[in-house]
Amino acid sequence: MHRPSSAISLPIAVAFFLSGFAALVYQLAWQRLLFVVVGVDIESVTIIVSTFMLGLGLGAVLGGWLADRWPARILLAFCLFEVAIALYGLASVDLLQTCAALFAGLSRPAAAALSFGLLILPTICMGATLPMLVAHAWQRSGNVGVSTGALYFVNTLGAACGALAMGFFLLYWMDLRQAVWLAAGLNGAASLAVTGALRGSAN
Repeated sequence: MHRPSSAISLPIAVAFFLSGFAALVYQLAWQRLLFVVVGVDIESVTIIVSTFMLGLGLGAVLGGWLADRWPARILLAFCLFEVAIALYGLASVDLLQTCAALFAGLSRPAAAALSFGLLILPTICMGATLPMLVAHAWQRSGNVGVSTGALYFVNTLGAACGALAMGFFLLYWMDLRQAVWLAAGLNGAASLAVTGALRGSAN
């Protein structure tokens, strides 16, 4: 019987922790930036969170499909998706601020559609990463339950730390742009960690 620690290597665990941390930084930062468009109330928060959840769900389907189709290259795909998230993150503050300035005062349905269009691609990329790593960890451990549980644990831990950091530390030390750039840097670090694991397994 495999222990959870045997299901994922340390580089994979670190990468998915960083990815989870970055995702919550993005969610909270993008939510603040889009408040100009969607307003500040429970309905606006629901719009943004629902878009995130939809994107994560669609991404999970995509990631599972990629894992089935290219199992031997799934870690490379994970790295590419993390880089894509980082690149969007670097451009996102200017993009969202520009859209907020252009489209402030939209009706609620139009604001919801705009939020969906702006956030669906990066959230799909985020959602795709879990099934990719589950497939890799399952190949390593032979136990899909252990693989999924171990990855959910490290990713959820990272997300919780990201939420706490945004709420109590980061926004006291930096502005939203700097926080988002930090998150992009964490996505880049996650990609590098998995790239290191790829090189190690190739040697």
